[in-house]
Amino acid sequence: QVQLVESGGGLVQAGASLRLSCVAARTFGTYAMGWFRQVPGKEREFVAAISGGGSVTYYADSVKGRFTISRDNGKNRVYLQMNSLKPEDTAVYYCAAGRTATMRRRNDYDYWGQGTQVTVSS
Repeated sequence: QVQLVESGGGLVQAGASLRLSCVAARTFGTYAMGWFRQVPGKEREFVAAISGGGSVTYYADSVKGRFTISRDNGKNRVYLQMNSLKPEDTAVYYCAAGRTATMRRRNDYDYWGQGTQVTVSS
């Protein structure tokens, strides 16, 4: 089992940046890692994903060019650098781990963190 803990969320103004971090409680270099987000009343949506070795990344169209996913397997961490934040980026952001090559669907992931709130004011 892989335990995941997110951090780095907060309240920022539009245009600002935040970096989310997710730490795994065990070595996770063989797992793809993803970031998803969810607002009340809506389904959890894909944001970004990175392969186990870090060579392959995917982004939702809504964040492409503004968000960057990266990982440090030596520290069991995955990051989501979020720049040029918009009010519509407001959501709870979740980190997920899974043994998957697809990486962009919720069902691709077996383990989830508890989430961290990101609020972007206009």
